[in-house]
Amino acid sequence: MRIPLTATGAEMLRVELQQLKSVERPRVIQAIQEARSHGDLSENAEYDAAKERQSFIEGRIAELEGKLANAQIIEPANLEADGRCVFGATVELEESDSGQVVTYQIVGEDEADIKRGKISITSPIGRALIGKSSGDVAEVLAPGGIRSYEILDVRYL
Repeated sequence: MRIPLTATGAEMLRVELQQLKSVERPRVIQAIQEARSHGDLSENAEYDAAKERQSFIEGRIAELEGKLANAQIIEPANLEADGRCVFGATVELEESDSGQVVTYQIVGEDEADIKRGKISITSPIGRALIGKSSGDVAEVLAPGGIRSYEILDVRYL
């Protein structure tokens, strides 16, 4: 299964993978060796914690390698979507009730960061926006009920 990622998102995953392999993995191996040197492993909390951390790191490395191997890198600037909201697009919205204007880029799950204006394509608002164009209204089922957003502009940056 292809995993859509922006070039920035793919680089972010590569940096994390490199950090895990070159820093975190050796650090946890060292911690396991130190804990082993303390003797009886049956009641060694340091050893158990280090083994648990190692398991997490190895799982995350495998997950990142899989995602990067199946990545479909999408450059928003090269998109020809005729003004429609698609993966990678930057969308300016106006919340119908409050009039608040917000700008989001539609990205993959690993890249999503609402504080940086990046929403996941699988989020309720991301799903509601896909395929819509400037002037359209997207309705989103939010915890407080249905919210409507008018799409003011769609850009491919």
